[in-house]
Amino acid sequence: MTDLIVVGGGIGGLAAALAAARTGCRVTVLERQDVFGELGAGIQLGPNAFHALDRLGVGDAVRDRAVRIDALRLMDGTTDETIAAMPLTGAYVTRFGNPYAVVHRADLHRPLLEACREAGVGLRVASGLVRYEQNAADVTAVLAGGQRVRGHALIGADGIRSTVRAQLVGDGEPRVSGHTIYRSVVPMDTVPRELRWNAVTLWAGPKWHFVHYPIASGEFLNLAVTRDDGAREAVAGVPVPRERVLGEFPGLGAFARRLLELGRDWRTWVLCDRDPVGTWTEGRVALLGDAAHPMLQYAAQGACQALEDAVVLGGLLDGAALDDVPQRLEKYAAARRERTARAQRVARQMGERLYHPAGRAAAERNAMLGALSVTDLYDAVQWLHGERAFTSPGAG
Repeated sequence: MTDLIVVGGGIGGLAAALAAARTGCRVTVLERQDVFGELGAGIQLGPNAFHALDRLGVGDAVRDRAVRIDALRLMDGTTDETIAAMPLTGAYVTRFGNPYAVVHRADLHRPLLEACREAGVGLRVASGLVRYEQNAADVTAVLAGGQRVRGHALIGADGIRSTVRAQLVGDGEPRVSGHTIYRSVVPMDTVPRELRWNAVTLWAGPKWHFVHYPIASGEFLNLAVTRDDGAREAVAGVPVPRERVLGEFPGLGAFARRLLELGRDWRTWVLCDRDPVGTWTEGRVALLGDAAHPMLQYAAQGACQALEDAVVLGGLLDGAALDDVPQRLEKYAAARRERTARAQRVARQMGERLYHPAGRAAAERNAMLGALSVTDLYDAVQWLHGERAFTSPGAG
């Protein structure tokens, strides 16, 4: 019997497995796909993510693959004017203790996978979960093929449509945000030099916004453009014609339009999240990452919060003494609920209030953000980027 069963072999699941293995737990990861891999392209990592990765022992490996970003820039997408910019070098790194960087999702997933292998984590593919069963002594993962895996504890890290959550919480389908995102990755050598900004840049417009930044050690440019179009049906990774994407953003300014036109092989998603919930645990079972607190991408914290979850969970587990698993899992959930709920709410608010207003509301946003000093901007993200215990929701 294993000590810990982790359902889901994505970033959160592997981080949880690694954190537990480093405390001496015997861990088995169950991945429903035929291989361990990570879908998607670019991902942003704040200093809080690197603090977690350092504690997991893979911080340097991820930094080696990451692009350290000079600034976060919010632009008016219709006029090409700068609204606000937060420098991410010098004083930022000194204050927060780690860089802000961007990576290809695979360049975050791979070091976690390699570290799990080195730590002796059992990695099983084609092992989709159907349900779990538990009693006072143990928990059993029942797989699609009829196999049964027994352990002291089970962590559901199986994403926004988590099978574990469906049984534990039973709150149905995720909330469809009404926002459609189009993504493309282009080789950097096809990007004109004057457009190669070493920044995460967001162009905000009326009911749309456009984000771009370099990934894969600067070899590619990640493009993501979002429209608040009222979409009501979830869509994931569907190819769309380039002409459709270009036609969705007629008000985009000249500079950003040049970048958008570089995109090829576009795919689309309709973004989903869930409301925060107070129940993450049931006896020997707990949720982690998107299974516990799926959030919209607008605060760039989904993966960061999953990494934080893993570190806190690992700190409460000890392979030598797992006789009080339910209490330990409840302590983990209690430590994380308020912070992740705030991140979920902030992500929604950013999409509604900062990125998509029009007319007078947009002008008021521009004036409000434009009046902030760099110190003001650092203070605003202190609760998120500066947290190292991963248990404090911060003020506000």
